[in-house]
Amino acid sequence: SADHGWRQAGAVPGQVLAGSGRALGQAHVLFPVVAPGATQATPMTYQTITQAWAPLPGAQLPSAPQAGARQADLRQVDLQQAGAPLIAAWPDGLLWTQPSADGRRTGFATAQVQANKLLLHWLDWLVIVVYLAGMIGIGLYFYLREKRNSTANFFVGGRSIPFWAAGVSLYAANTSSISFIAIPAKAFESNWQYLTNNLIAVLGLIFVAIWIVPLLRRLDLMSVFSYLETRFHPAIRMLASALCILTQIGSRMSVILFLPALAIATITGISVFWSVLLMGGFTIVYTAMGGMKAVIWTDFVQVIVKMGGAVFAIGFIVWQLNGGFGEFLAIARAEDKMHLFDFSFDMTKATVWGFVFLVLFDVVLTFPKDQVLMQRTLSTKSDREAGRSIWAFAAIMIPGGFVFYMIGTALFVYYKSHPERMNPLLPIDATFPLFIAAELPVGVTGLIIAGIFAAAMATLSGIMNSVATLISVDFYEKLSKRGSAKKSVFVAELTTVAVGLVGIGAALLLSRFDIHSLFDVSIELAGLLGGGFAGAYTLGMFTRRANSPGVAIGIGASIVLTLVIWSFRLVHPYFYLAISILLCIVIGYLASLLFPPPARSLDGLTIYRDRDPVTAAAPASP
Repeated sequence: SADHGWRQAGAVPGQVLAGSGRALGQAHVLFPVVAPGATQATPMTYQTITQAWAPLPGAQLPSAPQAGARQADLRQVDLQQAGAPLIAAWPDGLLWTQPSADGRRTGFATAQVQANKLLLHWLDWLVIVVYLAGMIGIGLYFYLREKRNSTANFFVGGRSIPFWAAGVSLYAANTSSISFIAIPAKAFESNWQYLTNNLIAVLGLIFVAIWIVPLLRRLDLMSVFSYLETRFHPAIRMLASALCILTQIGSRMSVILFLPALAIATITGISVFWSVLLMGGFTIVYTAMGGMKAVIWTDFVQVIVKMGGAVFAIGFIVWQLNGGFGEFLAIARAEDKMHLFDFSFDMTKATVWGFVFLVLFDVVLTFPKDQVLMQRTLSTKSDREAGRSIWAFAAIMIPGGFVFYMIGTALFVYYKSHPERMNPLLPIDATFPLFIAAELPVGVTGLIIAGIFAAAMATLSGIMNSVATLISVDFYEKLSKRGSAKKSVFVAELTTVAVGLVGIGAALLLSRFDIHSLFDVSIELAGLLGGGFAGAYTLGMFTRRANSPGVAIGIGASIVLTLVIWSFRLVHPYFYLAISILLCIVIGYLASLLFPPPARSLDGLTIYRDRDPVTAAAPASP
């Protein structure tokens, strides 16, 4: 590998025919292997992650080369005399030559790897139906209970949500299907290095809870971008809001919809197309009906469902191992699968310093612009309750992170011991769904699938509601001259449906590409689309000299320069967001010095407090 150089990749269970390897899927290689004492070659797969060999049942290649034949000369051997097959790659399999009995003719034969269909039991379907019906029921309950002519009820739950419910909802929104599927796949493929992000993020959340969230909650906002209008200019608000909408739909919603659809297709046999429609459709219905209260309380139920399923999966995998927890721990340590901290200074890798850099910018400086998360804190009763919701979120983040990374390690240990149970045609991101479908007992499979639904729908509902809020509050209410609260809610309901449909289309488009890791893709897109305007909050909240022309220049320049860095692949994608924010802050502040400072009071809009009315009326100083 690029990091460790050449090293032994596992003992070969026989003699591999030279030049006959065929890549399968994203992490398997198909080889014809002649076992010791055998006369025929058996197709075997080599798993590049677990470094384990497994035979393909019911498949053999005829006419193995004679004992002692030089593998390097396989293609030069006279087929009619030696009877050695000439082997070549074939879609999902191999093609080889097969001489006739009289030696006068040579035919061709092929073999393809086919995956078994894994069908759900009726009890699994019952569990899934009960879960989906429950989500619709919560949405219907709040639809019938709440008044539809109040924007505060629909957008911020009437500002009556308890801090602990908001904190659990924050965690639900932050741990989407990316956490439930892509993170276990990442830990299965590598180790726990990415978990460093969770550990360091908690420190960032402490700062957010003390300084940032109470400041914004005191302003009684519905759209977090209202702050940018008050601090700078309406155009800055609308620009940032539009970029946020694009980021949420393009970099998050599409991935979050596609990942569980891939899992459901793996488990049930339902196509990705219908899986996306099913999940997106149910989420649209209960989100459009119930508003923010439905979002938060369904989040609460969904956290219980998905975390319960995740913990059970870990316990079941360890129980399946012959040596139990001791075998699990021994293999994980021997393969360095629990490696957590990388203190190197290589910016092309996910290191501790990269995560520190990322958390500073991604958690501390971007939290204010994240409408999906901030809308939950804005739904609490007071600025104190808003801060406490962040503390609750931080308390859940570390144990929750260990659960999802532990799943990936447990999958590695299990499939290293049972390589024949893997499907070589599936992508790496389908590893956990494969285990759910093939290994878990009846009924529990349905519960875990409900957990996959929960992981996705919790975040999807938040995105739909938040984007609908932005469109209604930042655009409809600003541009409409005859708007009313009732019309604004109606627009938000229609927008929820429209956003859901656009997200479904984006997910279906994403399904047409062969992507190695959707976890990496989501990080990359978020950095490219969402970093620029996040710096505007930093300039607004932590400086008194920044002004609207300078901030606008900073946003535009940061997006362009980050795209240049991306095009040349200069750093790891994890750095894109931080670099974009840093560029916006530096360029935006320097550009602000070219224009007059703000002349009005900034009291309550920055972390500083004006001392007296005279200071409030005077121009802001650097």
